[in-house]
Amino acid sequence: MKKGFTLIELLVVITIIATLIGVASVSYIRATKSARDARRKTDLEQIRQALESYRSQIGTYPPTGSLGSLSPSYITILPPDPKAGYLYPYTRLTTTTYALCATQESSAASAPANCGSCGSANCRYKVTQP
Repeated sequence: MKKGFTLIELLVVITIIATLIGVASVSYIRATKSARDARRKTDLEQIRQALESYRSQIGTYPPTGSLGSLSPSYITILPPDPKAGYLYPYTRLTTTTYALCATQESSAASAPANCGSCGSANCRYKVTQP
């Protein structure tokens, strides 16, 4: 009598392991996307707070494209997008209104496909003045 595994037994075990790895990788990818989306929301909230501090001292929001004027007086470092590394799109609509946007990777993101007034067609999360 031979000791060992048959070809069928090995194929069954390999199939089970491959299925488990596939499920785990999908869960991991979903979790990392969700974590980056949460980070984007936190980043936008930090920038919003800096914008409000800026406006309370200066009287207006900074011009479009000049978020750099917030650092280091109002925010230590302007946080970039966690995946792409670019700064979040900011548009000053008037001296008292603005739009600050971010993309969202999660398919569960409930925001519209285009937030409008952000200057980005990929906007799925938008922060405005309170």
